[in-house]
Amino acid sequence: MYSAEAQRNLYELSKKLLSSAAPSLFSIDDDPVARAYDLASVIRYHEWRYALLNDPVISDFEYDQLYKQLEALELEHPELVNPDSPTQRVSADLTADFNTVAHLTPMLSLDNSYDAEDLRDFDEAVKKLCGLPKDADVAYCAEPKFDGGTIALVYENDRLTRAATRGNGEMGDEITANMRTLRSIPLQADFSQYGIAKAELRGEAIIRKDVFEKINARREAEGETVFANPRNAATGSLRMKDPREAAARGLEAFLYQLGYAVDAEGNSVLDRFPTHDDSIQLLGTLGFKTPVLEAAPGSPLPERKVCGNIEEVIAFCSAWQDYRDNYPYEIDGMVIKVNSIALQGRCGYTSHHPRWAIAFKFRARQATTQLRDVEFQVGKTGAVTPVAKLEPVQLAGVTVSNVSLHNEEFIKSKDIRIGDQVLVERAGDVIPYIVKSLAELRTGTEQEIVYPRQCPVCHTDLVKPEDEAVWRCVNAECEAQVVQRMIFHTSKHAMDIEGMGESTIIRFYKMGWLHSIADLYRLDFDKIAQLEGFGEKSAANMKAALEVAKKNPIYRLLHSLSVHHLGQKGSKLLAAELDHVLDLRNWDLERYQEIKDVGPVLAKNVYNFFHNEKNIELLQTMEDLGVNLRQTEEDKKPASAAEGPLAGLSILFTGTLSTMAREAAEKMAAEAGASLSSGVSKNLNILVVGEKAGSKLKKAQALGTVEILTEGEFLARIQQEA
Repeated sequence: MYSAEAQRNLYELSKKLLSSAAPSLFSIDDDPVARAYDLASVIRYHEWRYALLNDPVISDFEYDQLYKQLEALELEHPELVNPDSPTQRVSADLTADFNTVAHLTPMLSLDNSYDAEDLRDFDEAVKKLCGLPKDADVAYCAEPKFDGGTIALVYENDRLTRAATRGNGEMGDEITANMRTLRSIPLQADFSQYGIAKAELRGEAIIRKDVFEKINARREAEGETVFANPRNAATGSLRMKDPREAAARGLEAFLYQLGYAVDAEGNSVLDRFPTHDDSIQLLGTLGFKTPVLEAAPGSPLPERKVCGNIEEVIAFCSAWQDYRDNYPYEIDGMVIKVNSIALQGRCGYTSHHPRWAIAFKFRARQATTQLRDVEFQVGKTGAVTPVAKLEPVQLAGVTVSNVSLHNEEFIKSKDIRIGDQVLVERAGDVIPYIVKSLAELRTGTEQEIVYPRQCPVCHTDLVKPEDEAVWRCVNAECEAQVVQRMIFHTSKHAMDIEGMGESTIIRFYKMGWLHSIADLYRLDFDKIAQLEGFGEKSAANMKAALEVAKKNPIYRLLHSLSVHHLGQKGSKLLAAELDHVLDLRNWDLERYQEIKDVGPVLAKNVYNFFHNEKNIELLQTMEDLGVNLRQTEEDKKPASAAEGPLAGLSILFTGTLSTMAREAAEKMAAEAGASLSSGVSKNLNILVVGEKAGSKLKKAQALGTVEILTEGEFLARIQQEA
């Protein structure tokens, strides 16, 4: 970012400014505009040396003196203050609430790999998607998978205008005030030099290990709760209400992707950077902290490497796995991306992750401990899950005391007994998991785990469906299920009702205020305000959150009903087909399976739910209480183009496409004017068939009214008629 000559000049200017006596700063002969510019320039330079290079050339005291000079100058001349000034990083304003904002492009998750074979399989899939021969070499960019809080930064006309958390990938919490406090995030960057008027960058806010240790030592000395690990400290810092407190946490930001870039007319300019590595180099040139191609002093490895083929990737990941503990930041793996932007486009995306990138997760951290006892917990759908109670053990920065044993077969296959010494790991450094029991250490006092045949809560006989590995309580009125359904209904992934956490629901249930989901919407908030630990403000906030939830799109409501196997994706698919939730009373099993990705098991579960009169009564009661049951704009399918070669036609894709991803083909069809159908019916106009086309092709052929196209014919139709 700074040439050697520029650095020398800025250093000399710093010394000159530091030698100036404060009283003379505002003399008649001084030009305050020029001095403010000089001060801001040298402060930015020293922030760059400190935050990005970790190699300051002046002391903290000297930096503070320069900063105070600029503060004093701006106090004397308020007209000199602008949003890009280093003094404007930290606001004194408290943020009571965080607005939810839409990302300019979705922030998808990454698929995971755990060994060399997984990476080779990924490489094979990339070549197939790109139409390359199996022996071709694909270049990949590999870089650390930072373990912190994901952020998105938006720059417009060279200025930082917005920062947000990842959120659900489409929407995140706006955290601009907090991110402005990070010296590693430029308030101004010269994007316009490269023809970029607006850009969205992706990165990770993290805390160095040594800084984290100092923070915890200080908190412990002050009698505050210490943080479990740097990740928790970093993610918690993103949403602190006081930016000054966020600034004190020592956050840094690594930027690793230019996700969106347009010129002044709104045209994408991402193609000006033909490789991922080119875009990262651009960000480094503009002053952002990025994974670098050169190894730091004392390090045997660079942070980022462009590998010529997947075997180079494997070797690089293996080396980093061994070096991981010596790196100053917490990382839990490496991220591998197809380097060519053109090939990335040919790979496309699933609804969950890009097909051109994958995370290589490092070996899980392991430890041994004793299994003290087993509790059997009843979930929202009646599944009875054994949970191991462990002697607490530290594992990858987290204290683990509870681990799921999944089901009876899992316990038998691993011969796990109460009293055993067990080997525990955090798979992917996230989920605690018992690898095995250490039978050779048994003393003879260990006890076999006896799986109950009756519900541990309501004592109903348990049932084990033929196609499942779990035992279930089939009593829908079982207290545990009722409570768990209410807890899930209010959760972030369902109706997202703030203030209605697990402990609150259990408390209200025990008080007799809650018997079903519907009761959540007729709580007496005057009584709640009188409860210990609440008050009028808490009660009012809870009431407001419930009122907001009543207006939710119906896909959230469907997901919140705890229908077995009905997740968020399936709920969205159903919601797009409905005018009213209770329309499902009239659907037969075949109608469900006309929807792409709705299989027979899910269809049967939803069918059974909506043919249960108690469930219908519950939903009618909720609607009477103001809960929305009608399709909203958010529930509807994306609109197709009004004009195009396929305008007015409905289309469906089936089988495996050879030259593009399914999502890319569907997008192409929608842009050509077609509406996307969810199944084969008399209303379908075109069926595009790939490899291994199955029942949909047979059904279309039987109808005789559907035009059947190969993938090549589909592409030719669009190109010919465009």
